[in-house]
Amino acid sequence: MPDYWSSIWDTIWWALTIFVFIAYLIALFSIISDLFRDRELGGVAKAIWLVCLVFLPFLTALAYLIFRGSGMAERTVRQQRAAQSAFDEYVRTVSGGPASEISSAKELLDQGAISQAEFDQIKQAVLG
Repeated sequence: MPDYWSSIWDTIWWALTIFVFIAYLIALFSIISDLFRDRELGGVAKAIWLVCLVFLPFLTALAYLIFRGSGMAERTVRQQRAAQSAFDEYVRTVSGGPASEISSAKELLDQGAISQAEFDQIKQAVLG
């Protein structure tokens, strides 16, 4: 077998190793952030999970994903929904509310940019 084949396989092996390591780091950081996000899990249990992640990292990460994976997804979805509703509330307070939107639509109506029907539709959407 020529020498360049061994260098190609070495390169593929290193690429695979780096990929697996980066995937493991992503999983590890997800697990750690989920541990701190979970309000139902006590402090002692969180400490035990973290100690196990330090001393038996791969086995503990695998066990965490098997036993607590579904809860992990639920906590992530809950956090994203809370962030989205906080963002929506912020946008509502900054935008000035329905009166501001109706006055902007009225200005567009007065300028002739929209028709009366479009203005009524915007007004109905804002108020409804």
